[in-house]
Amino acid sequence: MLKVDHAILHVFDFESGSTYFSERPLDLMVRSTRSYVQRHLRKISSNAESRHGSFSQDSGFAFELSRYLAGEREFVDFSVEIAQWFWEELRRAEDLEQCDLLVADFTDTDAGGSGDAESGDEGPSFDGPVGRRFFAVLLLPRKQSFVHEVGGDSNDIARQDAVLPNPSQKVASYVLVDAETMAIDFHDKERSVGGTSVSIIPEHFLQCTSEASSHEVIDEVSVIVRDVAEEFGLTPAVEVGRAKAVVARAAEVEESFAPAEVGRAVFEDRPDVAERFEERVRQASLPEEAPVRRGVANRLTRSHKIKTDTGVEITFPSELADKPGYLDFSRDAEGRITITVGNVAAIENR
Repeated sequence: MLKVDHAILHVFDFESGSTYFSERPLDLMVRSTRSYVQRHLRKISSNAESRHGSFSQDSGFAFELSRYLAGEREFVDFSVEIAQWFWEELRRAEDLEQCDLLVADFTDTDAGGSGDAESGDEGPSFDGPVGRRFFAVLLLPRKQSFVHEVGGDSNDIARQDAVLPNPSQKVASYVLVDAETMAIDFHDKERSVGGTSVSIIPEHFLQCTSEASSHEVIDEVSVIVRDVAEEFGLTPAVEVGRAKAVVARAAEVEESFAPAEVGRAVFEDRPDVAERFEERVRQASLPEEAPVRRGVANRLTRSHKIKTDTGVEITFPSELADKPGYLDFSRDAEGRITITVGNVAAIENR
């Protein structure tokens, strides 16, 4: 469940060179407004493509955010200061993109849950357990659309430039900061400023480190497991499925996983393979520990899909790779593979 305590929308108009900074937060008692904000916050909270970072010691935003979280700054004033910074920075970009800025202070009462649901509409009042507090900044790109105009004895077509992205649409640039740990999740796209490509959110606004996303780390670990399995004559489909199951179990308990530990668990009966895996992990410069939320891990690792050279495709729960008798792979003397699906009580067409 997600409870939005404060949210505000500031409007940029780069064509006219005007800003419209709001003096009041959004009215979250309005159901449609509350739902719109909540759904975008759920999207960024559960985005596996978010990169991770830590503030540098001289980050100005980190200092002011700490003051706000301590109750030393008002939400509206702080959000206006953020909007002013983004206005000045974005207007310097060579490819101007019409957008608005959404700032929010909210609590995820699932304490690290997936936030996957797109339904549900929690109101501002809340009596449940205390969850994890976050501070979010999102750039909402506006798009051009056309609407009809009815008047007098004729109708007309008018251009509308104030359309915000749909709640189901991903946004490319945002910041999500854990209020307790100050851990950062962010996503941004490169912009050309003065002929140089920059990511303004991590480099200029946050002044933070930039670490690989959960999606990138899990993908890289899967590739290494596959390559090492092939190198040592093991069955890649089985080993990658086992690796995904290991990640899912780790995320369920710790909301993080250690890439090196994945190899030790998957290849525990083959120390030589586990050693090769760790060597590849070091070569890939993967982090010692990668944060991954339970819901994100579940989406990325719950199933594994394989395709044979005969065109047969099989998708199976990753956990079955660790359960003998459910999905078994064997090779004959010529190296051909036989796949046996066992313990099946019923089959249905899909």
